[in-house]
Amino acid sequence: MKKCFCVLVVMVLIFILSSSAMAETTFITVGTGSTGGVYYPVGAGLAKIWTKYVKDLKADAQSTGGTVHNIQLMDKKEIQAATMDNNYYNAYNGLLKYKGQDHKYLRGMLPLYPEPVQIMVAKGSGIKTLKDFKGKRISIGAVASGTELSARELLKAAGLDPDRDIKGENLGVGDTGSAFADKHIDAAIMLGSLGMGGVVEPTTLGLVEFIDIPDKVINKVVKQSPYWFKFTIPANTYKGQPNPVKTYAGPNIISVSAEIPEDLVYQMTKAAFEHKKDLVTITPHMQHMTPESAKNIMIPLHPGALKYYKEIGAVR
Repeated sequence: MKKCFCVLVVMVLIFILSSSAMAETTFITVGTGSTGGVYYPVGAGLAKIWTKYVKDLKADAQSTGGTVHNIQLMDKKEIQAATMDNNYYNAYNGLLKYKGQDHKYLRGMLPLYPEPVQIMVAKGSGIKTLKDFKGKRISIGAVASGTELSARELLKAAGLDPDRDIKGENLGVGDTGSAFADKHIDAAIMLGSLGMGGVVEPTTLGLVEFIDIPDKVINKVVKQSPYWFKFTIPANTYKGQPNPVKTYAGPNIISVSAEIPEDLVYQMTKAAFEHKKDLVTITPHMQHMTPESAKNIMIPLHPGALKYYKEIGAVR
């Protein structure tokens, strides 16, 4: 009886200790983007770093429709962190699509890399300018993605009604590349890092070419949304692209909920920079993730992230 009692006591203690350990573990889900883009592998890489190097934290990455979808998931508290393009600015301030519904819980944590708008047209489509999009089949990004929101903004700036003047196709990054191969679309408005798979695939196969965005349209978009800046895609970035391409770009970030404890976000921010080489291995674009770029994040920094940046002298 004594032996059984001792075994029972030990089992109870193990249960209590293990339950206590689990209770102390924080679980964080990182919303990313479609699997054909860069957001997903970067988000997965960050989740791996945080799980490995931040005590009592278990993080995982979730493939999503992109920025707009990520904000919806953060609204529902289904995710606690996310990759986001420049539309985080609109969401926080209640602008454009978010008019009258600001999302003041959003906080900046990590600056990532610039994302240019990249416009591809199918060879033989006859499309030379944005005006030629009228009546054509255009990939404008997955539903509830930052790409869709940005594509609509661009089309309106070019004098086109995205719901009437074009045949919009809500395709993700990977599906857009396949659609060119299957001749299901005439053009695509892409938003993402240089070298993303959905652009590399059709250019490598010689299916598409790029067109410039006119200065007049760029200036209109930049004036309307100050997070954009003029950008040039260098010549030969992609196969069969001998000339530079005029466009504009916006910064992307990792945003977190204001509800995450300060110390935890501090440790997450610190771990991301201390193990940056792991992220650069995933994509060379992560070389552009620098502490100094945190000053370009256009919503309030999370106090934990701000503590880290101040500590290393990146911001005042």
